[in-house]
Amino acid sequence: MLFDSCDILNHVMIATKKITQKNTSIISPYVHFEHGDLMLVDNSPGYGDSESKKPYILKIKDLPTHAKPREKLLSIGPSSLNLIELLAIILISGTKKEDVMSIASRIVHEYGKSALSSTDRSAQQLSQDLDIPLTKACQIIACGELGRRLFNKNLSGLATIRTPEDVYEYVKDMHSLPKEHLRGLYLDTHHKVIHDEVLSIGTINASMLHPREVFKPALEYGAAAIVLVHNHPSGVSTPSESDIVITSQVVAAGKVLGVRVLDHVIVTRDTFTSVPADY
Repeated sequence: MLFDSCDILNHVMIATKKITQKNTSIISPYVHFEHGDLMLVDNSPGYGDSESKKPYILKIKDLPTHAKPREKLLSIGPSSLNLIELLAIILISGTKKEDVMSIASRIVHEYGKSALSSTDRSAQQLSQDLDIPLTKACQIIACGELGRRLFNKNLSGLATIRTPEDVYEYVKDMHSLPKEHLRGLYLDTHHKVIHDEVLSIGTINASMLHPREVFKPALEYGAAAIVLVHNHPSGVSTPSESDIVITSQVVAAGKVLGVRVLDHVIVTRDTFTSVPADY
């Protein structure tokens, strides 16, 4: 984004007014006050700059009034807001470390929609998983529970999972996640998804995941079968030794409990693979 001299001069004037006799820190993307000197900062990319550099996330104060999420909702309506803007309204404010738009953007891009739609994790667990304050985790869970109670889908509208291809299409939001997510898809006797839950975030291994974590929702929701699915951020869908061990343990536990594990699918951006096991 380019800024003319009037934009820069305006930032300089604002920053100058904030300077006192002490070495005050000025927060601006264009102006920096350091060691008694007022400095202009050029944030535009130059020749040879890496394209992978972390982008500057616009903060609420950077946006014109009509583009701020709350004002946009009031003037145009909720359907005009994207997921990040809606989440920013729910969270209300940021923290000392992050602006509210930065928090909303990080959660959506790094954890995906499934992290927000699950109402079965405790506020403490969600706070830890998303690296957000406990109060904000409570806000997300409360909104999810309201949606679940008021707009619960009719059984005829539930997704049907019969093949690994169905799984791959159902979990499109997981394909490009930067962290490993393990999800359980809980099915009724007609292979319809009656519950969908994130079971684990981060590298998955046998010492971290216990079968009881997989089957607790199955017993709670009366599921007849389970399909496990997790992503490989590396883009390689080949199952690891740990993936195979975990799958075998869960399949064996399911046979004892009478809840069949139909498949464990590994997904990437471009492909998918079923973990080999005695299903």
